[in-house]
Amino acid sequence: MSTNLYEAHNLVQRYNGREALNVPHLAIGQGETVFLTGPNGCGKSTLLRLLAFLERPAGGVLRYAGAAEGRKEATLLLQDPYLLHMSVFDNVVLGLKLRNQKAGLRQVFESCMRAAGFDDPWNFPERGPRELSGGERQRVALASRLALRPRVLLLDEPTANVDAASARALAQAVKNCKIEGITVVCATHDPALLRAVDAHEIRLGTAWDMDSPD
Repeated sequence: MSTNLYEAHNLVQRYNGREALNVPHLAIGQGETVFLTGPNGCGKSTLLRLLAFLERPAGGVLRYAGAAEGRKEATLLLQDPYLLHMSVFDNVVLGLKLRNQKAGLRQVFESCMRAAGFDDPWNFPERGPRELSGGERQRVALASRLALRPRVLLLDEPTANVDAASARALAQAVKNCKIEGITVVCATHDPALLRAVDAHEIRLGTAWDMDSPD
C-alpha cells in the first residue's frame, strides 16, 4: 500500500457564500496518478488550487505528507497557462534562476523540453510566446514546471485547447512523470487522455464516492 501524500477530511471551499467543493474524504498516494473527472462546476479546479496550497479551505482539514504546508513541492499548470514576455529558454529555466541555480541550465532546458514532447528543443530557445501555437505554449509551460523537479504536478485540463499532436505529447509526459515517481493529479474531460494513461479516477459531482487508493 502506498504512503499517502495528501489526506483530506470534510474539505469545503466556498466563494461568496456559495459552496464550490465538499469532499468528505480524499487520499492520494505518493507517486500515484489521479484523474479528476465530472461535469463543469463540480469543483475540479477548486480542488487543484487547494492541493497546490494556493487557497485555504473554508472548512475541514487538508494534510500534505502529514504536514500542513506543501506549496514548495507542488506546482500547478493551468488550462490557459501564462508565459512571460521573454524567450522560451528563459521561461523554462526562470524558476531555477529564482532559486539561484546557475549551472546546468542548458541541460535542464533540453531534458525538460524533450519531456514535454519537443523533439527539437533547440529550435525554440529564442522564440517568444507569440511565436508559439497554443499547444506549444502549453508544453513550454509544462517544461517550466518540470524544470523545478516537483514532487507533485497538478494539471487543469491540459489537453483542452491543444492540437492532437500536443495532446499526445502531454499524455506521454504524464506517463513519464508516473515512471519517475511524481505524483500527478489531473482534471480532465478528455476521454483520449483517460484511455492513454493508467490512473486512478475520482469523479466529482452531486455525490462523492472515493475509495482510498490501493
